[in-house]
Amino acid sequence: MKKVIALSTVLALGALGMACGGAATNANNTAANANKTAANAMNAANQALANASNQIANAMNQASNAVNAAANAVNAAAANTSAAKPAANATNANHSNTNK
Repeated sequence: MKKVIALSTVLALGALGMACGGAATNANNTAANANKTAANAMNAANQALANASNQIANAMNQASNAVNAAANAVNAAAANTSAAKPAANATNANHSNTNK
């Protein structure tokens, strides 16, 4: 009879251990899945921030290019105006001689 009670106790403890172990394993798996989900969400957020940063950098480069093009146009116009001044001065000098 003692052997039956001892065997029953061992079986009961084994079943209890498996049940508790299974619950702990499930809890660990649930926690691991939650951690993976959080990591995936953070990775997605980091990728979105990197994409936004790249888009801002591209926009800044385009704005810089536009400013440079405008500055080049202003410089070209100023150079053309400066080149035209001597010819205009020469024409004015000729007219001033004829008016005397």
